[in-house]
Amino acid sequence: MEDTLKRLLIVETEAEQLVTKSKAEKEQIIQQALTETHQSEQQFKTKIPDIHAEFMQKAEERAVQSIAELNKRYEERKTNLRELAIDNQQKALEAAVQIIMQVKSNG
Repeated sequence: MEDTLKRLLIVETEAEQLVTKSKAEKEQIIQQALTETHQSEQQFKTKIPDIHAEFMQKAEERAVQSIAELNKRYEERKTNLRELAIDNQQKALEAAVQIIMQVKSNG
């Protein structure tokens, strides 16, 4: 019986040591995870200006492209309107000449 109690005490002591070791390992893992998370956060914070600058550069490029497209459309529209005005001016002159000719022939 005494041997059984000694074995139980030894097993209990070993179990307590195992629990203590497991708790220590758990705490170490948690601390390591916190440290890695903090490092990742710091790395991200240092990259924010670069990310922002890249975003602004792309936004500016898109804005420049949009402005160029709008200017192109404006120029095309302006050319079309100018051609239309020239065509209508010729038609207006022809109509005016016809009216003058009718007035002369009627009068």
